Amino acid sequence: MVVTAISTEPHSTVSELPPQRERLLSLDVFRGITIAGMLLVNNPGTWSAIYPPLEHAEWNGWTPTDLIFPFFLFIVGITTYLSITSRRAHGADDSAIIKQIIRRGLIIYALGFLMSLSPGYQWGAIDGMPHPSAWDRILVRWEHVRIMGVLARIGIVYILAALICYKTTIKQQVIIIACILYGYWAAMTLLPVPGTGGTLGAHLIGTHDQNLAAWLDRKILGPNHIWVGGVTFDPEGPMSTIPAIATAMLGYLCGRWLGTARQLLEKMSGLFAVGSIGMMLGLMWSWSFPINKSLWTSSYVLFTAGMACVVLATCMWIIDYKNVRGWTKPWVVFGVNPIVAFVGSGMFARLIYTLWTVNYEGKTVPLQKVLYERGFHSWLPDRLASFAFALAFLFFWYLILAWLYKKKIFLKV
Repeated sequence: MVVTAISTEPHSTVSELPPQRERLLSLDVFRGITIAGMLLVNNPGTWSAIYPPLEHAEWNGWTPTDLIFPFFLFIVGITTYLSITSRRAHGADDSAIIKQIIRRGLIIYALGFLMSLSPGYQWGAIDGMPHPSAWDRILVRWEHVRIMGVLARIGIVYILAALICYKTTIKQQVIIIACILYGYWAAMTLLPVPGTGGTLGAHLIGTHDQNLAAWLDRKILGPNHIWVGGVTFDPEGPMSTIPAIATAMLGYLCGRWLGTARQLLEKMSGLFAVGSIGMMLGLMWSWSFPINKSLWTSSYVLFTAGMACVVLATCMWIIDYKNVRGWTKPWVVFGVNPIVAFVGSGMFARLIYTLWTVNYEGKTVPLQKVLYERGFHSWLPDRLASFAFALAFLFFWYLILAWLYKKKIFLKV
């Protein structure tokens, strides 16, 4: 599942910094576009018929879908800086800020874990258990629950990136980011991978199961607790979470830049320039350390963070500089309630894609299949029908989020 990332400030950060209210509308729009993109790519009518831009790259390389999760984490970094600055301005001391960081991160991780565990009961047949009891079904679910995941990574990355940035200077943050990226590159390419006869990692980057990150996924998490779609690796595994910290830290540096007293035009120009350089460096590094979302390679970090800067600067130019705002409302609706959008849509998708079954043409199938077949596939070609279902899913959640927005209900952690 794509991901992803959820901001640790589901409500608009603009409301915490009144003097910059108008200038941060672009951040909520950027966040909303990212969240809407997540809902769109996560819920097709069928996984067997998807337009290529809405799929992840098979392994190395990238598609627009591969930008969503790092954009989330980049925005987490920005809002972390704005949140800490706001709390400091309101008199919070170090202890209160650190406790809040840890509390929020743990809540986000817990939400992700509970989503993975849901419904906490193993339905259907179980290998080796011809007549499992209710207790057996509960135990099996716990024995196979995924430990990591999108929200789990966001929670862990948020805690570590926020604590590091809170206690360090800009210079130290840059050094730490460089050490993370170069250290990860060295570990993944220069170290021999256990169980491969001493083969260096550089020769195994193109494999799904023999690279160092995949080996550590199996050793640390165990085969029963990794992503079911990966089988031999977890795209949000422990080792690949380390460079994801650098993504959030780069977002934190972006937040510092946005929080300065510079003119809007200077801020936009800086983001465009730094973002373009980051994209270029990421593409150059990909010659030896390919851009890869599942491994969250160092080149992927630089490229996607650079792209995030450019996209945010573009939003600022359109919304804040040119004052073209008539199109922003739907994206703000998505952007100010990210926890509801992510957790709510994820649980709803779990319900209709797997848990809620109905009889259809003599077979027991998930409700989603009936909705897709009757509502879309019966009169549209495969890919268009699948895309139309995803759009309908997105619109359904827009209506829910719009109602919450109208009622001024914003879920915070």
